[in-house]
Amino acid sequence: MADLSFSCSIDQGFNFHPDAQDYVGHLTTLKIGGVEIKANLEVTNPAESTGDNVPVVGVLSDIFWGGGFAEGINFSAQVNVNNKTELAKLQHSDLSNTEVTFSFNVYAYDQAAKKFYLAFHSNETDLEGLVEKHGSELNFNIEMDPSPEVANPLNFTLTLGVMPKELAQEVHVAVSDTDKFVKQWGVTVS
Repeated sequence: MADLSFSCSIDQGFNFHPDAQDYVGHLTTLKIGGVEIKANLEVTNPAESTGDNVPVVGVLSDIFWGGGFAEGINFSAQVNVNNKTELAKLQHSDLSNTEVTFSFNVYAYDQAAKKFYLAFHSNETDLEGLVEKHGSELNFNIEMDPSPEVANPLNFTLTLGVMPKELAQEVHVAVSDTDKFVKQWGVTVS
């Protein structure tokens, strides 16, 4: 299985410039342990020419998936101060419920079509998983210090790994505006 790895521009995510052609990523929904993290950042959708802003939970800086059905999706995202507070409360709690639902969009630029397209995404569907564990440690962290890449709005780095639930789900991949694929994430266990 081919892995998928995208390093997205934080600057492009917050301050979109149509002439720049960097990857842009958005964490569009997130719920951890039953706590919904709000989509309270307004950013530009690179694939829409209208220039209308869309609400997102955070701006992705990195996202990685090894490509295997049972492999986790790991990402880093920049969130605002209100979401940092909610995530810090979760990080410092018992977190006996490690269920996660999330959705995301990663945009790439198609040189031939001269436009942005969705290169890796959840197709506006929440994926269901569990916070990834390394031994007894959860792969979940929120930085307390602001990130230096973008000064305004104040933003903080969330890192999270999510293992799929025992459920066959879909992630969507494209290598151009017209060449698109659907891959399975998770395996249904009866």
